[in-house]
Amino acid sequence: MTQTAGPTSTSSRPRLRDVEEFFADPEFAHATVSPDGTRLAYLAPRYGRTQVWIRGIDEDHEQAVCVTRDARRGIKNYSWTEDPRWLLYEQDTDGNEDWHLFRVDLTGVGGDDPEPAVDLTPLPPGSRVAGTQTLPSDPGHVLVWMNRRPMHFDAFRIELATGATTLHHEQPALGASYLVDAEGRPAFLTELTQDGTYEFSAVDPGTLETRLLRRVGGPEHPLGVNPQMATPDGSGLLLGLYQDADDLRLVRIDRETGEESVVAAVEGQDVDTMGLLSPLLPAAVFTSARTREVIAARFVGDRPRIEVVDPAYADVFDAVAPLSEGVLHGLSSDEAERYWIASFVHDREPGVTWLVDRTTGESRLLFRAFTHLDPAELAPVTPVRFAARDGLPLHAYLTLPVGEPPSALPLVLVVHGGPWAHDSWGYDPEAQFLANRGYAVLHVNFRGSTGYGRRHLTAAIGELAGAMHDDLIDAARWAVGEGFADPDRIGIYGGSYGGYASLVGVTVTPDFFAAAVDYVGISNLANFMRTLPEFVRPFQVNSWYGYVGDPAIPEQEADMLARSPITMVDRIRTPLLVAQGANDVRVVQAESDNIVASLRGRGVPVEYLMAEDEGHGFANPENQFRLYRAIEAHFAEHLGGRLLA
Repeated sequence: MTQTAGPTSTSSRPRLRDVEEFFADPEFAHATVSPDGTRLAYLAPRYGRTQVWIRGIDEDHEQAVCVTRDARRGIKNYSWTEDPRWLLYEQDTDGNEDWHLFRVDLTGVGGDDPEPAVDLTPLPPGSRVAGTQTLPSDPGHVLVWMNRRPMHFDAFRIELATGATTLHHEQPALGASYLVDAEGRPAFLTELTQDGTYEFSAVDPGTLETRLLRRVGGPEHPLGVNPQMATPDGSGLLLGLYQDADDLRLVRIDRETGEESVVAAVEGQDVDTMGLLSPLLPAAVFTSARTREVIAARFVGDRPRIEVVDPAYADVFDAVAPLSEGVLHGLSSDEAERYWIASFVHDREPGVTWLVDRTTGESRLLFRAFTHLDPAELAPVTPVRFAARDGLPLHAYLTLPVGEPPSALPLVLVVHGGPWAHDSWGYDPEAQFLANRGYAVLHVNFRGSTGYGRRHLTAAIGELAGAMHDDLIDAARWAVGEGFADPDRIGIYGGSYGGYASLVGVTVTPDFFAAAVDYVGISNLANFMRTLPEFVRPFQVNSWYGYVGDPAIPEQEADMLARSPITMVDRIRTPLLVAQGANDVRVVQAESDNIVASLRGRGVPVEYLMAEDEGHGFANPENQFRLYRAIEAHFAEHLGGRLLA
């Protein structure tokens, strides 16, 4: 059911905000408490980029110390080790995703010139870190997964003080990997077979002999079975499974008996797997810092839903719930579990973070991520539902501009990437920026999006540039039919798969959209799949190979080309803006170069933004400002939205 706002006077329009106000780095973000409960770490800007800062548990930012100095690219992800002397963070080079692990020594921190961080993983080009794990019984070391062997992400034990690295274990075969317990011992083996079946086996940690526990079908797990983790003691395997239902559940498989028990399930809702795509996104499960056991799980819904699975922590969730009208994003604590840090998802009040003292019951606001944004001037995000033309239920989010009558507005259809991902309720700077410029904004979870059940997900098999595109057209037509959108002023914008969807929009339906933006999007499906990094290709059997095809098989390649915008480029007459990072290893630069060259060769105007220091998406603020100023001008010219002079 759609919630609509009544007509309002245009005199109540919020002011046009500068691009920087929406896309600058947060003033504060990602707070965590040290294992001993004495200090806080968090991200805040300095040297023109986001850095890691440290302060005492009772101190303010004025007393904090910046402990990193990466002026080239902002730090987005960091973590404490078991020894609170050390902090770790990951960084790549200009967006190339060759992640390295850096160590910061917090001994005697102070002053304005932090000690240089140490690269613990001096890897050759093309190799990267793919995960880390601290070890409770060995605080001086950390486990790191990286592909020194180009096709295998083996586990290494690294000494934090010296960087000395020793092999912990090799992955046994291509497409196979060990799942380890809290102390790093192999507890289970996961193997992806050639037919797309996932096999999970118990592992004897001494002999590494295996015993099959469970086989899991493939197409409903395009990015692998997720969540996927061993319990801390290795006695159980936690998996995201559909079992005999349409909904994704969190299931425990007993190591000895193979018996399955449901840990968390919600009728009609899936476990939220978005955390698999980025550590910056909400994780599927919350865990205890003391026991490392799962204490709650996150489920997809009109608003995300948190299910507490360990009653011993119900008081913690009860304590943080009243702190925000939003939904819990992150929850972490010190090892004694006295101090808890809670951050929240909210559509108009992003990045609110609180510190809760479990002993005293007191709570303190730590920070707001964007203090210059007034929630009253931001647009509510409303969940809406409608059916696709074949009857498949679709879930979407509608953002209407504040101070505008909600009728016959220019509409921007924003398409998420993946495609095995989903949009969810919360603060979206793109949606708020576009709404501020007078556009209605519609995010639709088309078939193939995760989070809405097995049937919805697998309905996308073979449907790129087919029913997946129809869903987008049906969503825009719904907005027109409800009176929100002007049918002559509809734009489409997306990144990655969303960029591909934008190009499909202006080729398959060349007269439907009045403007389009392709951001790091795919133009040639066959070339895209051939240029994926070599080490990821064996894992595509249930995703790109399963849903689209294999470019090595001629008839499948022909079908892929028929669904590729590059082969329909002569149909494009919609004004198009293309943006690309030169170091993109997922969708290589040729994907954008070729579409632009073809259009320019025909004399069709196209604007092309290239960032030499970016990869799959722009991370540096100056590049984001450039991108969104171009989008603002592009849509203002062709859709008629507001433009900041």
